[in-house]
Amino acid sequence: MRDDSRPVRTGEELDTTKLGAFMRERLGVSGEVAVRQFAGGHSNLTYLVQVGEREVVLRRPPHGAAAKGGHDMPREYRILEALAPTDVPVAKPVALCEDAAVLGAPFYLMERVVGVVLRDAGTVTALTDATSMRAVAESFVGTLARIHAVKSPALAALGKGEGYCARQVKGWTERYAKARTDDIADMNAIAEWMPARIPSTEEAAFIHNDFKYDNLMLAPRRLHDVVAVLDWEMATVGDPLLDLGTSLGYWTDPDDAPELRALSLSPTLAPGGMTRLELAQRYQEVSGRRVGDMVFAYVLALFKIATIAQQIYARYALGHTKDPRFAALGGAVRVLASQARRAMAANRIHGLAP
Repeated sequence: MRDDSRPVRTGEELDTTKLGAFMRERLGVSGEVAVRQFAGGHSNLTYLVQVGEREVVLRRPPHGAAAKGGHDMPREYRILEALAPTDVPVAKPVALCEDAAVLGAPFYLMERVVGVVLRDAGTVTALTDATSMRAVAESFVGTLARIHAVKSPALAALGKGEGYCARQVKGWTERYAKARTDDIADMNAIAEWMPARIPSTEEAAFIHNDFKYDNLMLAPRRLHDVVAVLDWEMATVGDPLLDLGTSLGYWTDPDDAPELRALSLSPTLAPGGMTRLELAQRYQEVSGRRVGDMVFAYVLALFKIATIAQQIYARYALGHTKDPRFAALGGAVRVLASQARRAMAANRIHGLAP
């Protein structure tokens, strides 16, 4: 699925004997099983599996994580099944294994999609100029609007819709409390601020819930063509403006605080890219939805991203993973919380005011 496979990290190996037996039974392929791992992502584990001429991508939960919520492989597989016939580009799902005895947790296989992931500033600089980066940003927003326009009974059954914003505030506040390793005053202040700012009205649509550049795969020679949207683990039915808020949470502007820019959450500072304000305005144009007060959505998004970082950092601190990338995530939580406090104090996001 991703384009940066490398040898499997220590402690995250797969049982190739059992995997080979599963693939023989379900896909009718046989031969030596070769496995590499995709480096991107901090949550579910993604592998490139090759048997003979057949290549597929395997997704499974991380070790030490409960197989529910964002690690629910059967749910993610069924989302791909429902999206496959729509105009939202996804990898074709191939096989689901709910038997944890095979690889220690449920997993699924999907077809490999070859393309480019704009994961960092170096990749962007090597592949884009100002004109092409603008086109990529427009495709980004257009794809998000297409996701929100999908109508599917299977996808509509994923969430409750009404009351989504309140549930998000409650749920992410509880998740942060469970994963907390340090007392961070800014995170506590955000948790106290959000309940009083929950919008009085909200819309329900199918949403990705983690929509950012490195969850898009682009055509290598036509970067403005999205060939696959990745990582559907958090998709649900909810307020589409909160989904846009999540994208804004990963978006960095040139005049943001240096420590926020240093996190490199997404390669949005390249020449030709949009600002957060331009992103929201473009979404309003292509979706037909009015984008008004995005402060709540932006603050909740930063709190959510900080909580995800905290959950991963807690796994590292408890020794459930030794991935060295996770050591710095504790500091990232503080930076994200500080940015949210600035938005709360200013009551605006670069022009997006009540």
